Amino acid sequence: MFVILILYSCDKFTSSSKNKNLKGLDTVVDFTSVDFSPSFKVCDSIINKTKKSDCFRNTIHQKIGEELQKHSLTATGSIDETVFVNLLINSKGEIILEETLLSKNIQVQVPKLDSILNVCIKKIPVIYPAIKRGIPVTTKYSLPIRIQLKE
Repeated sequence: MFVILILYSCDKFTSSSKNKNLKGLDTVVDFTSVDFSPSFKVCDSIINKTKKSDCFRNTIHQKIGEELQKHSLTATGSIDETVFVNLLINSKGEIILEETLLSKNIQVQVPKLDSILNVCIKKIPVIYPAIKRGIPVTTKYSLPIRIQLKE
């Protein structure tokens, strides 16, 4: 007695007409980039992705700078340093100050800088959130801010 065993892969059992109607789904999502970066109203008309992102960064730097200049910062010595402000822009366009990275020198000489930055960020106008695959998403930015104070 002979037994013949024939193995077929599972795709041989599906109907070929069914496979023709299915489109391939892109299941790989790159979480390190967005289709459209967050945007201010002034940047909304820009189509180029890089230029729109640059517009956003420049505008947010400008807005924070304008707000910082409204506060009188005093220091015991001269300061010329860069601080990094980590911002979270949620899917509703709300800006949240996550963390401020300050050197020990700035912490000692300008102890209220962290709270002043928090106030400045709360005064930033409405932001349109970043878009990924047509859906508003949360993004994180690290903005360098140069602090220059003279005695």
